[in-house]
Amino acid sequence: MEQRYATHPDQIAGMDTQDLRDTYLLEQVFVPGEVTLVYTHHDRIVLGGAVPAGAELALPTYDEIRSEFFLEHREVGIVNVGQAGTVTADGQTFTMPKGACLYLGRGTRDVVFSDGPDSDGGAQFYLFSAPAHTTYPSTLVLPGEGNRRELGDPLTSNRRTLNQYIHENGVRSCQIVMGVTELHPGSMWNTMPAHTHDRRTECYLYFDVPSDARVVHLCGQPDHTRHLVVADRQAVISPSWSVHSGVGTASYSFIWAMAGENQAFDDMDTFPVTDMR
Repeated sequence: MEQRYATHPDQIAGMDTQDLRDTYLLEQVFVPGEVTLVYTHHDRIVLGGAVPAGAELALPTYDEIRSEFFLEHREVGIVNVGQAGTVTADGQTFTMPKGACLYLGRGTRDVVFSDGPDSDGGAQFYLFSAPAHTTYPSTLVLPGEGNRRELGDPLTSNRRTLNQYIHENGVRSCQIVMGVTELHPGSMWNTMPAHTHDRRTECYLYFDVPSDARVVHLCGQPDHTRHLVVADRQAVISPSWSVHSGVGTASYSFIWAMAGENQAFDDMDTFPVTDMR
């Protein structure tokens, strides 16, 4: 398990492009036949991918988390961004089409990822995990079943559908807040106005980005922004003090997931774009 240490906002000013990418960008999230995870010391989040590639793939444990099994002291949200697949948790099997979200609570011992019968080895599971102090029941949310919010405007190129899956009024968790946002055709801007929330770390996984397109992800403090150029199925770690917003050269989707002090989705500090630098 790769480790990424927490950073102070003053550090980002001296980073060059490669420093920024090495610190905040996960370039290879999905590796066929592997579980690939990164431990960030920002709110002790673990994120990454699992790709069964035609075989059963078990979620291992790691020395870095000092647990007998991965979810002994943790919870996890899982979203399938590939073809249909299944997740079996302590003998209970959940069928997950693309876009489905599964929550597994603390204490779940055995987790196995598999492709669906017609997926041709194409299931890709994104994992977002945080420490948990109690157990909530495992819950599957199929695409379209979460709380849907229509946001933005075509005139500002940010018309989007936000699907809330794991949140305080939906699937219950200790810390995780998680969902999927789909930009409408012709819209490229996400998460405007840009904001921070000093009480939570947020991570983005960009997917359904065309191979010849990219997303320019803004990060840093509002008065001293930096950027990352992000490709399909790459993830960004956004510390609580950093803005997180982006614009693509084409429409795309992204998974947003947070953990930290509270689960209030609208607890954020927004910054007018006219005040950003």
